[in-house]
Amino acid sequence: MAGFSFGIPAIAQESAADLKDRIRLLEAELEQTKRALAKAEAEKSTANVEAQPDTDMAFNVAGGRLKVGGAVRVNYTAGTYPKDTGGGESSRAFQDGGNVGLDTARINLDYENGNVLGKFEYRFYDGYGGFGTGYHMLHTAWLGYNYANGSQVQVGVNRVPFGPGPYGVSQSFFFDQHYYVGLSDDMDLGVKYSWTTGDWKWDAGYYLQDEGSYKGGSKKADRYSYDVITDSVGNGYEEENQVNLRGIYSTKLAGIDSDLGFSVQYGEMRGKGVNVLGNPTRDGDMSAYSLHMVNKWNNFTLATQGTHYDYDVEQAGVANQGEILMGAFAFPTAVAREAFIPAVSLSYYLETPSIAWLNYVIPFVEYSSIMKDEAGFNDSELYTIGAAFGTAGGWYTYAEYATSNGNDFIGGDGGFNSRFGANPNPTRNHRFNINFGYYF
Repeated sequence: MAGFSFGIPAIAQESAADLKDRIRLLEAELEQTKRALAKAEAEKSTANVEAQPDTDMAFNVAGGRLKVGGAVRVNYTAGTYPKDTGGGESSRAFQDGGNVGLDTARINLDYENGNVLGKFEYRFYDGYGGFGTGYHMLHTAWLGYNYANGSQVQVGVNRVPFGPGPYGVSQSFFFDQHYYVGLSDDMDLGVKYSWTTGDWKWDAGYYLQDEGSYKGGSKKADRYSYDVITDSVGNGYEEENQVNLRGIYSTKLAGIDSDLGFSVQYGEMRGKGVNVLGNPTRDGDMSAYSLHMVNKWNNFTLATQGTHYDYDVEQAGVANQGEILMGAFAFPTAVAREAFIPAVSLSYYLETPSIAWLNYVIPFVEYSSIMKDEAGFNDSELYTIGAAFGTAGGWYTYAEYATSNGNDFIGGDGGFNSRFGANPNPTRNHRFNINFGYYF
């Protein structure tokens, strides 16, 4: 009896200690869950048309689940483009009322088998004048593995980790100027490893080369993302052996959820063919360094980024010593070899429960500029204001107005040469664009 009466307090004392430990553990887990939910909710305001919606087209393949999806997007465009000259091709000029044409058709495959996963995407584009002619290219093709500690590895053509997110600071259809110098939404062939340590999220990558060129009107520029390329006879440079590191720290600044980050990129530039003097093109390298921050307050998102990049190469395949040849979307273009890019985006996520066909609206305003180091080069600014509409039934729509004095896709069909480089004629052009996308 004495042993029994003596044992009760001991058991009770031990249980109380265990209970306190358990409570602390649950509180920690609850706090982590709250953070995850808050971050997921906030990230809705950074939604982009590239997200793949759920699809009912799924099949059992090799013990896993293969989902098949895709999208078709159509553009209405009106801007400061040449007027219709009677050549039978629909004009995008303001004076002619603009035109409508196919933007993109794409196929998506998503595979999951336990911890094994993979993604594949292939895209088809049309020329601006109408349906029929165009180009197509691989966008994504990788296999990956999810580890028990939450980390992930991807091997194949995947998105290079650089900047605050997959699309830089941008919410818009046109992205910001980082994209056009290969420093946002850039797909390359290599391996990427992602993991977390406390409040830090890390990504490290090694890329053997770019994603390659596919089928279109250009020998080297038939690709989705901007890469360094050689000219039509094989002179210039190609990207090889690139390494990337990105770290993003999640915290609160004055009560505002904030992601503070940095990105570093270094790669080799392999010389091909001959230079302007007829001598073999010497190898070079490139480096890029970026600081970025994303602040979320209620439904507002303010994203900022500052980047300096430098291609340490000699003159090859371009007219000016201060330029290097890059290409995408079947168009080669000269880009400044060294520049600083500031970029900022302000957006607001607005849910619309009272409108049955509309899920949400994201109005935004953005600014970015390529500020070149070369004397005599003019900067290339891009301003965009608009909204993205997430509608029921798999529809996603952009409506925006962009103005720029140095962007190949904003007005003036005589470009595709040096607007991102020397930009000798920095005329300000304008473009109003509505992109209708159906995702299945």
